[in-house]
Amino acid sequence: MSNVFRQFVQKVGSGNHTAENLTRPEASTATKMMLLGEATPAQIGAFLIAHRIKRPTGEELAGMLDAYNELGPKLQPIASARSVIVLGIPYDGRTRTAPISPIIALLLACVGQPVIMHGGDRLPTKYGLPLVEIWQGLGVDWTNLPLAKTQQVFEQTGIGFVYTPKHFPLTQSIWDYRDQLGKRPPLATMELIWCPYAGDAHIIAGFVHPPTETLFQETLARQNVTKFTLIKGLEGSCELPRDRTAIIALSAPEASGDLERLHLVPREYGFTTKNVPLGATEELFTEMQAVLAGHSEELKQTALWNGGFYLWRSGICPDMRSGIAKVEELLTSGAVAAKLQELAQVVNSVSEAVFQPV
Repeated sequence: MSNVFRQFVQKVGSGNHTAENLTRPEASTATKMMLLGEATPAQIGAFLIAHRIKRPTGEELAGMLDAYNELGPKLQPIASARSVIVLGIPYDGRTRTAPISPIIALLLACVGQPVIMHGGDRLPTKYGLPLVEIWQGLGVDWTNLPLAKTQQVFEQTGIGFVYTPKHFPLTQSIWDYRDQLGKRPPLATMELIWCPYAGDAHIIAGFVHPPTETLFQETLARQNVTKFTLIKGLEGSCELPRDRTAIIALSAPEASGDLERLHLVPREYGFTTKNVPLGATEELFTEMQAVLAGHSEELKQTALWNGGFYLWRSGICPDMRSGIAKVEELLTSGAVAAKLQELAQVVNSVSEAVFQPV
């Protein structure tokens, strides 16, 4: 038994009146001890549920990020005139609304804005549709690539995917605890703002509950991250909703500590106030292919709404309306579909090289 880790459990699990927050170094050490299996299963389970009940602080999340940054993978810097966008999307996937993020990544990459995604397979607590399955449905399988090959794909196409089961297997044991506990621990919140990129990055993270936005701001400030966008998105993702006003926090252009609050109303831009529901997985893949061909009216509206925002936020277009028009042009011209074909060809080529006999 780890006496060191027992002290961490005692601090966070002592109840409403006597519980204490961990310092940043303590949170980092606790996270590393869990990932490396240096704490006992009983201690890890107790810590995860006690920390959820107590609620994390920005200092604690910063310490957890320190541990992930020390032990986890990072794609290396590429030559780019733009900060690389890192999309933080809940690892346990989607269950209610149709996702569009992979199409947004393709759209951004085809106009020179690099994008990195990260995540794993179907995971607790929702066991929803994850990003990696959507990519597979579009003909892009990231799961067999070692990190060096993913780096190669990223450099050639402007799209990277850090697949945690292969690139960061230490995290897998924590997912088993999440399944057994049936609740998301604070680690799940921290993952949304983790940056598996070693260069200049723009963190874009989704959230559900307003206190999470403040927690993100505090954590990112401690990590000296000055380029970020926080979105109250669909199911905690980075996707703008169509059934309500999109609430967004934008970091200031300079490291001034200022924050801009943005409220985007879909109907003011001609969009219906309706989110596309998530049906059968195969139906979603068919609809996404139709969007890439310039069809599928409802899901295409979601692509236009989100794509317009991302083109504007990236500085590619001067405002939302011109961004939306640019998305329409890119989809209609086949540019986004061509980017998908290019990505699939590069990934397949790299995958074949991985499995070639020596």
